[in-house]
Amino acid sequence: MTTHGDPVSRSGSPAVAARTGTEDAGEDPSGPTADGLPAALTDLRAAIGAARFPLTLPSAESARQIGASLTAQLDDYLLPRLARLDAPLLVVVGGSTGAGKSTLVNSLVQARVSAAGVLRPTTRSPVLVCNPTDSGWFRQGELLPGLTRTNEPSEDPGTLHLVTAPALPAGLAFLDAPDIDSVVDANRALAGQLLAAADLWLFVTTAARYADAVPWELLHTARARGVVIAMVLDRVPTEATDEVAAHLAEMLADRGLGAAPLFVLPETWVDGQGLLPDQVTAPLSTWFARLAADAGARAAVVRQTLDGALAALHPAVAGLADAADEQFAAADALDERVLAAYRGAERTVEQGLKDGRLLRGEVLARWQEFVGTGEFFRTLEARIGRLRDRLVATVTGRPAPATELRNAIESQLVTLLRGVASEAAENTYTGWRAHPAGAALLDPALAHPAEDLPARAERLVRDWQRGVLELVRAEGGDKRFVARTAAYAVNATGLAVMIAVFASTAFIPTGLEVATGAGTTVAAQAVLQAIFGDQAVRTLADRARGDLLARVRELLDAEADRFLSRTAAARPAADAGDPLRAAGDRVEDARHHSGLATAGVSGLPAAPTLEAETR
Repeated sequence: MTTHGDPVSRSGSPAVAARTGTEDAGEDPSGPTADGLPAALTDLRAAIGAARFPLTLPSAESARQIGASLTAQLDDYLLPRLARLDAPLLVVVGGSTGAGKSTLVNSLVQARVSAAGVLRPTTRSPVLVCNPTDSGWFRQGELLPGLTRTNEPSEDPGTLHLVTAPALPAGLAFLDAPDIDSVVDANRALAGQLLAAADLWLFVTTAARYADAVPWELLHTARARGVVIAMVLDRVPTEATDEVAAHLAEMLADRGLGAAPLFVLPETWVDGQGLLPDQVTAPLSTWFARLAADAGARAAVVRQTLDGALAALHPAVAGLADAADEQFAAADALDERVLAAYRGAERTVEQGLKDGRLLRGEVLARWQEFVGTGEFFRTLEARIGRLRDRLVATVTGRPAPATELRNAIESQLVTLLRGVASEAAENTYTGWRAHPAGAALLDPALAHPAEDLPARAERLVRDWQRGVLELVRAEGGDKRFVARTAAYAVNATGLAVMIAVFASTAFIPTGLEVATGAGTTVAAQAVLQAIFGDQAVRTLADRARGDLLARVRELLDAEADRFLSRTAAARPAADAGDPLRAAGDRVEDARHHSGLATAGVSGLPAAPTLEAETR
């Protein structure tokens, strides 16, 4: 068998030494890791737990998975390990399907503790084997607290089967994980969770599968975490030992894993209990025995893996913070599409009140019928002072035209409102459908205005018309006019005000208004000037127009809220990423002050060597 590399050769921090019995006299037994780091990690866990990624964005699902993974690692490994740096070293044995992980574990502990066989997947729930003196630590559940402890084999991947083996040295435990490429999704997820809780990865592959992509993806993750790794190349034909081992060592070096010890196990037989021959596993057993006996070496492994895992938190949390900010920005972008569409609808209504389009058609015909024909205009020109009496007579004798005019105004405005609301809903729906987050929030009904919009639009116009009449009553400076002409004069004057609202130039005809009947607006101006005076005309029309636009804005705001309420329900806080960044920074600062990254301990025992045996 050949071995390559040495995972660590630095001495440990006082904190590590204090918990492993390797401190020098006079050193502070509390150590730098006793202060700040656990609290910072607890705060980070709370910040990750509070982060939400409800909008469907490309970064959202990844952020949710990363957040769940970080939370699991904090619970399963970082917080428990910081609380007990002197706990037994946990070696998680991982690898591809059929690599021989269970057989290797059984052989190293000299007992059939984990099922091995040709049926795949073999390991359905994880098996943890330790020396009897160490079982209390693993049985308490501080490490991997989400797994239920059991003394019997189980098919439930949510259980952790605890086994004791006197042949395994104290201070060291093996955890046989499910296959990393298992056909069962739960097994693959559990394998990843267990590997994240390891102090040391013992990665098992075979001569036939060492170049597979899946193991290298996990090894890349391990390297990013700074975890200590040892490699086992199993089932190597004797004639290919040198070539395959050299190629794998080259691949490890190319990927920054050249320091990982590499143990090459020859192709061989298993005995009646399913164990490998002692001479095959002896070098690896010896290496682990020396590691278990050297508290400083174990502390070195713990320190390196722990510091690597802590260092990896900062960029991962920064990514979560960016994803949270992206959620807020996406909600803003969706809202802006809504607001742009409905602001456009408001502008269309406002323009419609200015450009004379509402003076066309039915409204124009009914107004002309209401005020009379050419004789009425000639009377206005000759004797404007008789206007009020003539107006009363006209209205008293012909009530129907007033009603028809009011209905025409209502119909014209309702048609305009329904049109702009429909266009705004369609534009918003189209804009959201083109956005990944918006598309997920849509339902077909949003492509059209609310079902009750026509009724609300009709009610709006009727309420506005009543408001105009109230305005006429309130603004009538000559109270005797109101008393003398009673309701007919108020109603007629109110209709004139409504017509005035539809002209932007306060009765100075433009080309468009001439085409739509400028004479009608001149008549309206004359009516209003005769009653209220010249100066009040503009103010009266402006106030009526402003009241109408305010009501229209309220109507369109209610329509826009059908969209805005959906983003409001999913919208994170504007500074959602800030708590994550702050918590990540505190952890990074505490890590640098902990001494984990700088202090050293004695190196690992030298890796033994042995010529590969043929099976």
